[in-house]
Amino acid sequence: MSQPFRLATGGRIDRGRRLSIRFNDATLEGFAGDTLASLLLANGRHLVGRSFKYHRPRGILSHGSEEPNALLSVDRGPGRRDPNNRATMVEAVDGLVTGSQNHWPSLELDAGEVNDLLSPVFVAGFYYKTFMWPRSFWEKLYEPRIRAAAGLGKAPETADPERYAHLHAHCEVLVVGAGPAGLAAALAASEGGGRVILADEQAEPGGSLLHETSALIDGMTAEAWRARALETLASRENVEILPRTTAFGYYNHNHVALLERLTDHLAEPPPHLPRERLWQVRARQVVLATGAHERPLVFADNDRPGIMLAESVRVFVNRYAVAPGRRIVFATTGASAYRAAADAKAAGLEVTLVDLRPEEDCGAGLQTLRALGCEVLTGHTVVGSQGRKRVSGLIVAPLGADGRVGARRTLPCDCVGMAGGWTPAVHLFSQSRGKLRFEPAIDAFVPGTSVQAERSVGAARGVYELSDVLADGHAAGADAAGRPSERAFAASPTPAGFTGIPLLPTDADPAKLRAFVDFQNDVTAKDIGLAVREGFESIEHVKRYTTTGMATDQGKSSNMNALGLVASILEKPVPAVGTTTFRPPYTPVSFGALAGQSRGALFDPVRTAPLDAWAEEHGAAFENVSLWRRAWYFPKPGEDMRAAVARECRAVREGVGIFDASTLGKIEVVGPDAAELMNRLYVNGWSKLAPGRCRYGLMLKEDGFVMDDGVVARLADDRFHVTTTTGGAARVLSHMEDYLQTEWPDLDVFLTSTTEQWAAIAVQGPKAREVIAPLVEGIAMDAESFPHMAVRLGRVCGVPCRLFRVSFTGELGYEINVPAGHAREVWEAVLEEGQRFGITPYGTETMHVLRAEKGFVIVGQETDGTVTPDDLGMGGMVSKIKPDFVGKRSLARPDIVAGGRRQLVGLLTEDAALILEEGAQVVADPDQPVPMRMLGYVTSSYWSEACGRGIALAMLADGRSLMGQRLHATTQEGFATVQVVEPVFVDAQGERIRA
Repeated sequence: MSQPFRLATGGRIDRGRRLSIRFNDATLEGFAGDTLASLLLANGRHLVGRSFKYHRPRGILSHGSEEPNALLSVDRGPGRRDPNNRATMVEAVDGLVTGSQNHWPSLELDAGEVNDLLSPVFVAGFYYKTFMWPRSFWEKLYEPRIRAAAGLGKAPETADPERYAHLHAHCEVLVVGAGPAGLAAALAASEGGGRVILADEQAEPGGSLLHETSALIDGMTAEAWRARALETLASRENVEILPRTTAFGYYNHNHVALLERLTDHLAEPPPHLPRERLWQVRARQVVLATGAHERPLVFADNDRPGIMLAESVRVFVNRYAVAPGRRIVFATTGASAYRAAADAKAAGLEVTLVDLRPEEDCGAGLQTLRALGCEVLTGHTVVGSQGRKRVSGLIVAPLGADGRVGARRTLPCDCVGMAGGWTPAVHLFSQSRGKLRFEPAIDAFVPGTSVQAERSVGAARGVYELSDVLADGHAAGADAAGRPSERAFAASPTPAGFTGIPLLPTDADPAKLRAFVDFQNDVTAKDIGLAVREGFESIEHVKRYTTTGMATDQGKSSNMNALGLVASILEKPVPAVGTTTFRPPYTPVSFGALAGQSRGALFDPVRTAPLDAWAEEHGAAFENVSLWRRAWYFPKPGEDMRAAVARECRAVREGVGIFDASTLGKIEVVGPDAAELMNRLYVNGWSKLAPGRCRYGLMLKEDGFVMDDGVVARLADDRFHVTTTTGGAARVLSHMEDYLQTEWPDLDVFLTSTTEQWAAIAVQGPKAREVIAPLVEGIAMDAESFPHMAVRLGRVCGVPCRLFRVSFTGELGYEINVPAGHAREVWEAVLEEGQRFGITPYGTETMHVLRAEKGFVIVGQETDGTVTPDDLGMGGMVSKIKPDFVGKRSLARPDIVAGGRRQLVGLLTEDAALILEEGAQVVADPDQPVPMRMLGYVTSSYWSEACGRGIALAMLADGRSLMGQRLHATTQEGFATVQVVEPVFVDAQGERIRA
């Protein structure tokens, strides 16, 4: 019969919508509303995987995000296969293909199960002790074999065709978790009109209310109260409800990361929807209503398929109408299991309950359950289980008043519901850097001191009674919105008290006990004991040595039992042992969601200048400079790079060349205190720079080393046009903003990036003025009216422009700045006007050669983050009269003023045809013994058409004192003799630039 373990009535599933999935080689049926876990259980599939290390048969343990066992591969089509999906969190979709992992040749018959027989050898830390000798075997044998055996699912090998989106949001209150506490908090927080975001990882908001069948809240059923709360929230425009959304990371300044799953639950997703959306939320206040995780019991062979958490049995029965078994034994140390047992009995299942506590401590649930006809064994412990691929019996024994274990008894069953108490889900609170405190009354760590604007509510802080949970949530929501609340709720009692026992009493030899603490990593109580005996007393060391609480589990189901075991072995209280660190993500997050659209061409986007299309149409070769694609050179038919660059260089030196300089960073500095800000950021002075004039500026970091440079134009008393290096624009703007906002907030200045607003066209060469003068309106172009290092406002080709007379080539030069949208028309007009002068477009390689011939430095090429202005020969630029500027005090450090620092020089090779390699080391004597003393290195090296030879710039120790000396630079063949010269090779007097 189809779905043999499906209950005839009940549940929240839609019995009118049947669906089928593939699990391994079988087709299984279910209903809309099922998860993979509930569908598998409905079809009697209790064996769903193999454990990580021992390959033991494993089944479904839980119903939620803490599931450590049922990790399945899900295949949604070509390129859409994901490993390690928690079956409890994947919604069943018609046609879905899924499969178990970590076995060969099949799930039922796994050769890896031999590891279970070898478990006495594979104890905690065995690989640290075993794979040590011989040393050479590690790389050749041990590591490859361990890596091949490690892991669970197989990573996909094909590209993911799905789309993922990123979204940034702000809200007054973010409520994480839409259980009873979260719903009450959202209701209260949203009453004032501030924006509220309510996020919950389940398909339906409601949390524990989704499987409450008998509880009443304010006189109505739990479902009716839930529905009314959601209707109220949906009617408020200031509320956004995000189902299927997990808060997985809590960062500084109330920055919370959410992952919203948009299409995985749809059989035919709309093509316009991304698969997942990553939300980055900045919230004024955060309410954490994350609930609590039920603890497993630790006893021998507690990991067999069919052994699960008691509350999860209740969820499968009430919410999914699935009987995890027909004969269920509940084993508990607390009160909540009685409700689960009663609900299972009401569903027609055979129920027995075993309680470790004495009868007088068992509460009202005991008589209620017995009145239903259930056998209840109080004062009994669990000492083991029977079965292989599914539990068939639970071995119990009475526990005497003296703690001695009595005669064993086997209770036949096909399902066991464990209830070891509750552990508040404090992961997000801990990520917020909040401090936990131990609450002995509930044997758990709970949120203590908050560091951020956050509050934890309900079960997340150890409040379990439903009426108290609702009141706690409402009060926190109101408080987050800035209002008081004394709202009381009347709700059915929900007893949840328990006795925390990290290891159930047993009559077995502890050295042979296979009692699992961490199901995901196959860590047993014996492993914990071994780690402590071997000296790992810190809980963080125990965690790493045994791997308990690591991987995707992050201690959700294992942490408190592990802490309790360590504490009992060390004979310390649990708070003295402490707790481990909960790191984001709280639950697994797909790489696609983290990457978003940053993939393929968008992974490292290439920015194109306004004239990129023109350059491509005219055969340019391109190179990437920082994030920009730039024209490298413009080869003519039959030209290689060297010939093309030589031709372009001759054109600039002898006639006129045109260059796209649009990628230079541009920042508008505006305000009454603009000059003062410039004075504090640059080494040279700006107060006396007249409007209409330009100045070369040098910017330092706090350590006194050169950070950036560029020409700065003063357009008005309160306005500067600052240029930066192509790769430094964002860095310089951030640097400026950082100081303006944190160090000098009193300055009245505004900073605006204008890099992409202005296209910059450099026209360089002796004929530059003659080319552009006919195109310019409103600007006197004669040398006296428009001198070097000046700026004028006017029009070029009828387009408003900022015209700079500046040069990075050493020739007469102008830079035409026009709005980017007009770049091509102005460029083509200049080209047309320059035809009679042989105007030649040139690229970045030619620009580099021309500037090196003049000894002009490029930050990032002549500098490496340890270069000062004096090292570059620019010490004279540093103001002696300004009281302060960024980096000034660092320039007086002993190491900065000491001799032996590398200084900028020029190099000429003895062989004029030789072009040195950039980065080549320079030594005084190539015959000196190894290790040689390196004097420095080559920073720039080119063939100079103007000089008819190779030239180079270098940074050499005490370089200026070495002028005229012969040194030696490394080459691929050995060493080449070089002569140290001034770093200016063309027009040392600068006559051309002032023509």
